[in-house]
Amino acid sequence: MKYKNLFFDLDDTIWAFSVNARDTFCEMYHVYRLDRYFDSFEHFYTIYQKRNEELWVEYGKGEVTKEELNRQRFFYPLQAVGVNDELLAQQYSEDFFKVIHTKSLLMPHAKEVLEYLSPKYNLYILSNGFRELQSRKMKSGGVDSYFKKVVLSEDLGLLKPALQLFHFALSATQSELHHSLMIGDSWKADIEGAKNAGMDQVYYSAQAIAEELPFRPTYLIRDLKELIDIL
Repeated sequence: MKYKNLFFDLDDTIWAFSVNARDTFCEMYHVYRLDRYFDSFEHFYTIYQKRNEELWVEYGKGEVTKEELNRQRFFYPLQAVGVNDELLAQQYSEDFFKVIHTKSLLMPHAKEVLEYLSPKYNLYILSNGFRELQSRKMKSGGVDSYFKKVVLSEDLGLLKPALQLFHFALSATQSELHHSLMIGDSWKADIEGAKNAGMDQVYYSAQAIAEELPFRPTYLIRDLKELIDIL
């Protein structure tokens, strides 16, 4: 076999982050009666998502700390509608993190594919998420036992696609570059990052059109189940 080591992104590659997070936000929106301040849940969530994406970029550049990222992303939507209640934002944040890791929805066929791959390959997680949350999400989804090691951006203080993080992951797992494969849903973080490190890549995207991508990834899949044919 060409590959021995498979590095998986976690969010929206294995664990259905987008759906699980949205469900949690919606639940907390009603618990905290945020309809007092926002026109709708969509109004709130659109404001949150925009600022959250900006904050992750700032965190990746070292412009904000992990603590400031978490503080701002929950407080900002309230501020945007004129509610300067930082205590409310803090309580909302605390309850959000208590609930989200209990969500267990996985991406389609994730467990079936991991069951197939785990006896044949060394499986690892390479994620930009925070350790305390990522480990709980993996347990809630029942996938933690498939992976030999979890390597997180927090371990090095850098985010994918940083070249150093991919080198760190290879070193931490004692994996050889040319026997390793990165599998993820983020073009920039997972696919560009792996390519720049010299690692083969699997781009997991239901919408991507190969001809429109900046370069051709090693593999393009629409469904995780396609990994069974590749590997």
